[in-house]
Amino acid sequence: MDGYRPAQFSGNPSPIGRLAVLLCCGSILAGVPGVAMAQTQGAAQPADTPAPAPTPAPAPQTDTIRTISVVGAERLEPTTILSYIRLRVGQQYTSAAADEALKDLGATELFANFSIRNDNGNVVINVTENPVINRIVLEGNDRLKNDKILPEIKLSPRQIFTRSKVRADVARIIELYKRQGRFAAQVEPKMVQLPQNRVDIVFEISEGPKSKVRQINILGNEKFSDGDLRGEMVTKQARLTSFFSSNTSYDPDRLAFDQQKLRQFYLTEGYADFRVVSAVAELTPDQKDFIITYVVEEGERYKFGEVKVDSQLRDFDSDAMSGNLPMQSGDFYNAKIVEDTVEQLTELAGRFGYAFADVQPRFKSNPEDLTMDITFILREAPRVYVERVDINGNTLTQDKVIRREFRLAEGDAFNSLGVQRTTARINSLGYFQENFEVTQVEGSAPDRIILEANIEERPTGELQFSAGFSSIEQFILAGSIRQRNFRGRGQTVGLSVNYSQFSRSAQVSFSEPYLLDRNISAGVDIYRRDFNSFNFTNRDRNTTFRQSTTGFSMRAGVPLTEFMSLIGSYTLNYEDVTLDENQFFSDLDGDGVRECDPQRAGRFLCDALGTRLSSILGLSLNYNSLNSRIRPTRGKTVSLSAEFAGLGGDVRYVRFRGRGQQFWNVGNSGFIFSILAEGGTIIPLQERTGAGVDDILLTDRFFLGEPQFRGFAIRGVGPRVLTRFSLLDENNRPILDDNGNPTYNLARQQTRDDAIGGRNYYLGRAELEIPLGTGARELGLRPSIWADIGALWGVETPLLFDNTSGIPVVDASGNPLYITGVGPDGQPILNPDTGQPTTVQTTAEFDVNGDPNIAQIFPNTNRREFFLGNSPSPRITAGIGVNWNSPFGPFRIDFAQIIRKVEGDDERIFTFNVGTQF
Repeated sequence: MDGYRPAQFSGNPSPIGRLAVLLCCGSILAGVPGVAMAQTQGAAQPADTPAPAPTPAPAPQTDTIRTISVVGAERLEPTTILSYIRLRVGQQYTSAAADEALKDLGATELFANFSIRNDNGNVVINVTENPVINRIVLEGNDRLKNDKILPEIKLSPRQIFTRSKVRADVARIIELYKRQGRFAAQVEPKMVQLPQNRVDIVFEISEGPKSKVRQINILGNEKFSDGDLRGEMVTKQARLTSFFSSNTSYDPDRLAFDQQKLRQFYLTEGYADFRVVSAVAELTPDQKDFIITYVVEEGERYKFGEVKVDSQLRDFDSDAMSGNLPMQSGDFYNAKIVEDTVEQLTELAGRFGYAFADVQPRFKSNPEDLTMDITFILREAPRVYVERVDINGNTLTQDKVIRREFRLAEGDAFNSLGVQRTTARINSLGYFQENFEVTQVEGSAPDRIILEANIEERPTGELQFSAGFSSIEQFILAGSIRQRNFRGRGQTVGLSVNYSQFSRSAQVSFSEPYLLDRNISAGVDIYRRDFNSFNFTNRDRNTTFRQSTTGFSMRAGVPLTEFMSLIGSYTLNYEDVTLDENQFFSDLDGDGVRECDPQRAGRFLCDALGTRLSSILGLSLNYNSLNSRIRPTRGKTVSLSAEFAGLGGDVRYVRFRGRGQQFWNVGNSGFIFSILAEGGTIIPLQERTGAGVDDILLTDRFFLGEPQFRGFAIRGVGPRVLTRFSLLDENNRPILDDNGNPTYNLARQQTRDDAIGGRNYYLGRAELEIPLGTGARELGLRPSIWADIGALWGVETPLLFDNTSGIPVVDASGNPLYITGVGPDGQPILNPDTGQPTTVQTTAEFDVNGDPNIAQIFPNTNRREFFLGNSPSPRITAGIGVNWNSPFGPFRIDFAQIIRKVEGDDERIFTFNVGTQF
């Protein structure tokens, strides 16, 4: 661009014309900082270089306009340019008319230079068109990327360059940074001239530091301290302890919200006249941070006066409802209780069929005695009906999948509770955008309303491959493919494969939530699961028995109410339980056939061996009012189930289970509190013979521990057999205590631990999830504090192995063998080749000198088994934990403190899991 040439006129300029031209043809990007060189493609010049004012129009003339021509037009047609002005052939040419034409040309913002010249009635309009924008370049923007800024600005490639748009875009970019708390951000526009009247627009951005809230001052508060009031605000002071919080940055919108939070706090404490007199945010002298000052007026504290209900609904008695209100006369006034009462009365009326009940509290303040009279007026509002239901935005999901989740249909009376439930059900599908809401649009008549579901579909297919490590499974490999909205019908199909050192599984599953378009759910699973049970010795995990299960499960469910459903199932499993023959088998009777040796494996493990067929019928009653199935914040779920094994097959029992969980969003503060209670029992329907043999097989019992019960190892709670090894002297004979009893190595890491499960259990949990700032939340961090309580018990005491001397090694005649280094002559036995002392085997317990020979025993047979943990006494733990949706899979870490335990329980203070569900 060659600069801005002044508009030229013949004759003497008029003062009015001069002023008009100066106003209309000012500098490009007036008020925007000057330009420096931005690129080497062309000569860059300041985008705010003032365009010289066009020379004013000549003094009044009386020439008649014979012709009007346009010179300098490149992209615009001359006729288009002439359409912008009011000069026409045949008119009288005057300086006033020329001034008006200059104003019109300047208003278009299409020209860099323009002038008008009159040559004896031949009017010539000289123009230099504004350049075309080639591209928009952002430099220096690290905190706000291009995809966040470019959609917000008006300029774009192939547009005509205009000053007003550049000024507006500079202001818009600065506003975007202010919303990020960067009030020191500066934007300098630059322009690079290119051939063919094109330009690059470069916005050089200096983001500056993030403006923090250095101090929050509160003036006028007497009843509550500054710390109490700051604790109610969303905005926090910048401190070292607030490193993860994003609320320490200054935000004008948050400042207004904090004023509402202060008022809400005082109203809940009874100060009905409280008001915020002023709220001022000032930049510190170094222009980096803000200091916020609130001036408040607390007023007096009120109590509830007369509180009653005035019901205009025939089914509700005003006096009876007044007696059941949560507040009483004389209690301190609390606006939160009033709001909750309005919601409860509205919900109560809706349950009795008054879907349009309107509850309005009427307040009467009594300053003389500082009381607040409240009358809850309960009236029926005019009825509104659903005209139609519109679903927009679904390209894959079929309409029926969404419509069947609506709790209202065309022609139904409008019910806000039904809309809320519809929103929750559609959100729980997980097919669409987060925080979906059903919108309400006015219908064709005042008593008609249209419900719209404007959805944005998101991917519902999942292809996952992961590897991880956990304190339970050690190394893990997992792969799965699942489609949660198969063919847009809401069906779920999946295939999963998992492999670890101690378990392997493969499963194919299919679920249909609405079988044959009826409100009946159905599903089937086909699976193979190999599980290696284990014990711990020296803190090492050792495989004991292997359980292979092949089977399938079918289920079908029907809803009983909006929140309750009944599900029936049938499961057929073929199980094969084996032990390592090299480790646990031996020839017990000398017939050459190896079988499970109770002295090596334990009688309880030998009892579990074999193949069996399990045929199981199940029935469960489920109640679910959670607002989300993925990550609930309110609502509850209750499940009661019964299983009968015995419809054919080899095992017979009845298993009962119950589970309930409740979630609360504590004060809408982001804290999520939840409690869980569950329990179960198994009743055998067959008797198994033998001393110490339980009627329920080991593989069918309950087990309890990590990850269900934090603070204990996997299967770390409940009945177990601890094998402790006796301490031996140098002759392999037990070391006795002062009372003549064998002594044992009591170190847990030197004890073999075999969990054998139980028939009964209970488990309780309370957990509070703590909200973090936006930064930590975006990382997927969710810390929590928790407490667990539970127990497992009710199994028959097994027969236990007790041989503190160990199993002796015997000769062919069955005589115990010993090691001696003394010959028949009482002298040391020497090796004839080396002449060094040596030893030989003997059946004599003592040598000729009367000293004991060394007994030969099988390794690790000098042991005694102890049966522990078979008690309903509660075990209690508490601790802190963190969930993290890490890039390599879900991660859970817990630190636990044991408050109460029972002898034999296996503690685990620190646990973590990566790459597996938790």
